[in-house]
Amino acid sequence: MERRAGRRHDQLRPLAITPGAAPYAEGSALIVCGDTRVLCAASVEESLPGWLRGQGRGWVTGEYALLPRATLTRNRRERAGASGRTQEIQRLIGRSLRAAVDLEALGERTITVDCDVLQADGGTRTAAITGGYVALALACARLVAEGKLATSPIIRAVAAVSAGVVGGTLMLDLDYTEDSSADMDCNVVMTDTGAFVEVQATAEGEPVPPTALNALLELAAGGVAQLLAAQREALGM
Repeated sequence: MERRAGRRHDQLRPLAITPGAAPYAEGSALIVCGDTRVLCAASVEESLPGWLRGQGRGWVTGEYALLPRATLTRNRRERAGASGRTQEIQRLIGRSLRAAVDLEALGERTITVDCDVLQADGGTRTAAITGGYVALALACARLVAEGKLATSPIIRAVAAVSAGVVGGTLMLDLDYTEDSSADMDCNVVMTDTGAFVEVQATAEGEPVPPTALNALLELAAGGVAQLLAAQREALGM
């Protein structure tokens, strides 16, 4: 199956991460993956949810929203509360970003990373995690710069990418057309040490053998390595 713009099966979409895209936030980044654009903004609050108070550690959580015309047809704003899909993505973002932080070193404060999809063409959740990490790292650096922390509580980097089997071909970083016709699609979250934070994989038709899943994970690992390098560049590391 030929990909848009002649992209190789193991090639990421054109990628750009712009730090400081939301200047009022303690940390922010605009991530562009092909035609998917997500604005990530990290906000620091000197407070905690009630169930965490007095435990000597902080909290990192994620929020996710798809703007009404981020897609080809307008989707309604979720005024009555987050849909099941949105809640599932928010939990994934939160779990992934917490894997990057020593919550005890963060202290009794909350960092909320808002991920707003400005334009969607597949891979919005993985882009949110990858861009969200940059926003989170910048917010933690600001806490150090302001003297609120001695050192950053960031202990590892995390990034995420999709992969799938489309028309019998393994492909990295699926766009919407590829994702909607995939035999199996997979979202992979990894750290800069090569460890897995989460793997979400679903066969849409025929079950997929272990060899295919292992190949997808290997393909995704190569993509994550490139995303981690882009994160380091955005953070000036």
